[in-house]
Amino acid sequence: MSKPTTGDFTKTPGWLDWYTGPSKPRFQVPAGAVDAHCHVFGPGAEFPYAPERKYTPCDASKEQLYALRDHLGFARNVVVQATCHGADNRAMVDALVNSNGRARGVATVRRSVTDQELQDMHAAGVRGVRFNFVKRLVDFTPKDELLEIANRIAPLGWHVVIYFEAVDLPELWDFFTALPTTVVVDHMGRPDVSKPVDGPEFELFVKFMRDNPNVWSKVSCPERLSVTGPKALDGEQAAYRDVVPFARRIVEEFPDRVLWGTDWPHPNLKDHMPDDGLLVDFIPHIATTAELQRKLLVDNPMRLYWPEEA
Repeated sequence: MSKPTTGDFTKTPGWLDWYTGPSKPRFQVPAGAVDAHCHVFGPGAEFPYAPERKYTPCDASKEQLYALRDHLGFARNVVVQATCHGADNRAMVDALVNSNGRARGVATVRRSVTDQELQDMHAAGVRGVRFNFVKRLVDFTPKDELLEIANRIAPLGWHVVIYFEAVDLPELWDFFTALPTTVVVDHMGRPDVSKPVDGPEFELFVKFMRDNPNVWSKVSCPERLSVTGPKALDGEQAAYRDVVPFARRIVEEFPDRVLWGTDWPHPNLKDHMPDDGLLVDFIPHIATTAELQRKLLVDNPMRLYWPEEA
């Protein structure tokens, strides 16, 4: 795929628009629940997309994100910087400062970021930085630069979010375990759910969490991992049912170190665009008790992003 031109904000051909009519979830999330992984895109006319981006998304504004939050029954959001905006965090920060304190953020920064810029982002509600290792989405950033950034944000109490694919964990293990902060893994490290949940690939990820008590995981994005897809055969069976054993295992083994998010507006999807209401109804299949649901959706994200209120 050719790289988009700098000033052209036409959506990349083939990428789907986000689902405009999400259903009302049957599962009622606990009071104070946090959607701990979502994005804003532009709007491009106000917050231009990065020249180095690998794709151009559809616009997805803060107003649309917060309307979805209310529709799904959530109280708060964690807005994660999208790769299409590079290290220009203005759209994400704008969403935070217009959230009435109901959103925190995860930024992308470069080595050149100043201490004052970090302080300003902290004041706006940023509480972490994201390091992306998915080669089709970003260009490689030297690990020494990333480690330098991690050491600079550690005194702020921020954490590092890491996005990688399961096959790359052995190569990245030493770097991840050297990070001086809490480390949050996006989407369980993208396991291949056609392989056994107790097979060597996923066992390595479980070992990674077990051996490193500073490592958390988001049990999100079944729509990106599933082979069976969104169809639920009946009311008792989950959509994306092949992902359930993987997410449930992580929730049950590490109940105090898991987070969940919609991933709205679901960038880079070509096969189908998920119904966010259906994604919420996935939750009770992976967190099967009220206690686990409260940890996943309220206690854990509050402790990480709003510790002053937890």
